[in-house]
Amino acid sequence: MVGRKAAQKWSEFKSHTTTKINDMRDYKITRKEGEWYDARVTDSYGKKYQNYFEHAHEANDWVYYIWSKEDWFNSVNSQELLANAIENCKRLDNKLNVREI
Repeated sequence: MVGRKAAQKWSEFKSHTTTKINDMRDYKITRKEGEWYDARVTDSYGKKYQNYFEHAHEANDWVYYIWSKEDWFNSVNSQELLANAIENCKRLDNKLNVREI
């Protein structure tokens, strides 16, 4: 009987688990019976966050809130960053006497 109850609890736990991977970002929202939702988020920089919520929609909203705080996605023009990175590489090549490609 104990094995059957454990299997039932595991199936209930699995049914409340959601995982989504997008580029470097990652999140996992889990819920065990009788407990709040455990939300874990990794942003694009690899920084990890954890929080607990009574409702699934709150956990989901929090994931997007964490991601919305990232500077890269909100305030930086990616083309400008790329151009600056290429220019810095050219300067390093000149400084190290590396020929152009």
